[in-house]
Amino acid sequence: MSISLLSEKSIFTAMLQDGPFAVGEEPPFAHPFSTSSKAWVATLQHDPLLKTKYRAVRNQIFDFLGINNFDEILALLHEKKHRERSRLRSNQLLGNMFGINGSSREVDRHLLDYAHIADDVITALRTKVLAPYSANIEMTNEIGITTHPVDLLLIAFDDRYHQKARFEAKRKLVLMNLAGSIDQRERETKVEKQFADFINFLNARVWSPSLKIGDLEISYLYSRHNEEDFSCREVKVLAEKEASEISPATGETLTLIKRRRFKDGDREIPIYVTIRKKPPAAKVLKLLRKNEKNPATAVDDELGLMAVLNNISDVKRFLRHLTRSAIRADSFMTLEDISDTLTGGEYKGSATGSSGKTPMLKFFARLGGMRVEFIIHTNRSYLNYMYQREVAHDEYEVKRIFDTGVASFLFPPDIYHLNMMEIRDHQLARFRRLIEEH
Repeated sequence: MSISLLSEKSIFTAMLQDGPFAVGEEPPFAHPFSTSSKAWVATLQHDPLLKTKYRAVRNQIFDFLGINNFDEILALLHEKKHRERSRLRSNQLLGNMFGINGSSREVDRHLLDYAHIADDVITALRTKVLAPYSANIEMTNEIGITTHPVDLLLIAFDDRYHQKARFEAKRKLVLMNLAGSIDQRERETKVEKQFADFINFLNARVWSPSLKIGDLEISYLYSRHNEEDFSCREVKVLAEKEASEISPATGETLTLIKRRRFKDGDREIPIYVTIRKKPPAAKVLKLLRKNEKNPATAVDDELGLMAVLNNISDVKRFLRHLTRSAIRADSFMTLEDISDTLTGGEYKGSATGSSGKTPMLKFFARLGGMRVEFIIHTNRSYLNYMYQREVAHDEYEVKRIFDTGVASFLFPPDIYHLNMMEIRDHQLARFRRLIEEH
């Protein structure tokens, strides 16, 4: 059983606003015998694990900044020369930790990338799942333009900054650390090369040579949906000209799909394909949802393909064509972790927010030194994946961000003054309305 992201045993304890590491209205420089300090010590008194975590975090701060106590932070805050020396020292430490070879300038380049990924995590949520609340969760300008870990850490202790800005500086540090771990793994596993090799394999061995690379046939799925749950009742494939003459009525949808083809004997079979390499910000969010810091254990779907075919018969033909194509490329292909609910049964997904009603064929294909996630749909199951109540992907995105605690973790109520459970229900209703009234 996984440990909640928001529990006191979360591996991200230092981020939680209801724990001993909370960002308060004032930086933690109170006199050791003050009322606030005594109250803080009391929270640690009966929890050995929290004591251990506190010492570890405190020692990390001291080691990273090259200081011996919190009072020395004041010198770094106010003396530019000390701060610059600390930045150079930290670059060497971070470069070695993340396996970055090169000069301090090269480390700076990577750190800038990590800062942009951290900002992208917040931007991704502001532009979709939390779009109506974008202004509420907008990042403080000064934090957005700060990219070096030393500067962000010092902001967390700087009384000139508001509580929200200091929290956002700490949050950005945590997200940058996850981005660094992901970048290190991608460099170790050569994900970029694997992705290019996978695309080349598909173009050379899988897709029909009768179409040029990137030449896609425009088609539309014209579908009617059940009133009770908006599941697909019937679907028909239309050419572009036919679709232009149709205006969908209530309970109907017209969905664009751009299809490739593969050859099975003498037949050319159409297939809609979307190939993805999960972007770094999405990987960071997945680590948070899984309450994990290690990308090797939590991010197993770095390379993926989703395919949509007309019917079950075409799905079976595609699978056979795929394995034969791998053999022609001098690689055996094995299918791992297979889950097939296209022909009946329920999907037993373990991800928070996923629906057991989601029909699909899902597996990992191991070939040519790669492990690629495949999700295969028929036209009908794809439309259910897009539109059915409690199944639609847009609803799933909302549920997994809120139900895993990620929304409250990144935007705690005492800082942002938002009721995340109310927002969850509002957003589910909003996406449902957009789906059924589009």
